[in-house]
Amino acid sequence: MSEVLKGVKVLDFGRYIAGPFCGTLLGDLGADVIRIEKVDGSEDRFLSPITEDGDGALFMQLARNKRGLTLNPMKPEGREVVKRLVATADVVVANLPPDTLEAMGLDYNSLRAIKPDIILTMISAFGRGGPYSNRVGFDGLGQAMSGNMYMSGTSEQPVKAYAPFIDFGTASLAAFGTMSALFERQKTGRGQIVEGSLFNTALTMMNGTVIEQAAIKANRLATLNRSQTSAPADTFKTKDGWVLVQTVGGPLFKRWADLMGEGHWLDDDRFKTDISRGDNGEIISERLASWCAERTNEEVLAEMEKARIPAGPILSPQQVLEDPHIAAKRLFESVEYPGLDTPAPLMRTPVELSETPGEIRSRAPKLGENTDEIMKELGYDQNQIIDLRNKRVI
Repeated sequence: MSEVLKGVKVLDFGRYIAGPFCGTLLGDLGADVIRIEKVDGSEDRFLSPITEDGDGALFMQLARNKRGLTLNPMKPEGREVVKRLVATADVVVANLPPDTLEAMGLDYNSLRAIKPDIILTMISAFGRGGPYSNRVGFDGLGQAMSGNMYMSGTSEQPVKAYAPFIDFGTASLAAFGTMSALFERQKTGRGQIVEGSLFNTALTMMNGTVIEQAAIKANRLATLNRSQTSAPADTFKTKDGWVLVQTVGGPLFKRWADLMGEGHWLDDDRFKTDISRGDNGEIISERLASWCAERTNEEVLAEMEKARIPAGPILSPQQVLEDPHIAAKRLFESVEYPGLDTPAPLMRTPVELSETPGEIRSRAPKLGENTDEIMKELGYDQNQIIDLRNKRVI
């Protein structure tokens, strides 16, 4: 099968999610991705440990299709290894503050001096050029400082999403930018900086709300799961679980009114438009809540599907593992890993290409698993590798 990025080499200095998942997506599409981490293992390797050595669940996902190299780039010999790596690479991915990149010799000027057409994909919390530029941060800061947390939960209790969607969104946009830079380099021969930030991604996702605030001063307050711009759009408790129902637009609202058997909803001026239905959404949610409370999840979802109203169950992680749609589409690929009793269910490449799909070709590497192999590719002999290992450079 053809691999879109076969022949492209990526150095992944990323940590946690935004940088590593950018590299993961490039690796899924065929790039040779080398994960560079601390000699004793970087912290993100050990989050949510699931193996006897402490390797984590997220690491299984984000380090697939990568070769593993341990390296201390702050030592002089380590800096030399970095130079040799860069000389062979097409892309460097690093989600580190700009001053840290410079200290490690991974700033664009240093990289370009070694490889003039190099592409630097740099991801940080806030991006360059502002008063927050050298601040460190995680996904939660993007959610907090974009208005997202303020509009989640309630007016008394802001709520952060459990899933780090700002991290994954930033990684996906960075991969998009990297692919664009590679395409441009094919035409011009020039490398460039691709810059993503958690803050930029979060602001992009909240931009519509901010535009509304600037235009009409809506001054919205959080209403838990209930939408403020259409209805019914909320979560509802059934006899044996919870469901989410979401409608937008007049045709879907009519289907809902027909399902309720109550035509008066369509004649009431409070419910004539999406925004008016959102403004009066609590009334609509109360009606649907009483309807759902009399039925099981299965009954609610069957009737919603018959009416062609978007709805779905609220699943636990265990229920996700048992979901028939996931099984039918084989969205999870079972991947074995040393020290793991059962194979890890890795989500496949989320974007499906008909002719050149991404694929999981290899599991995440054990700590330093490919160090010797990579060092030999860079021209080091076995004695030099042993010496550098004894000095804890690799």
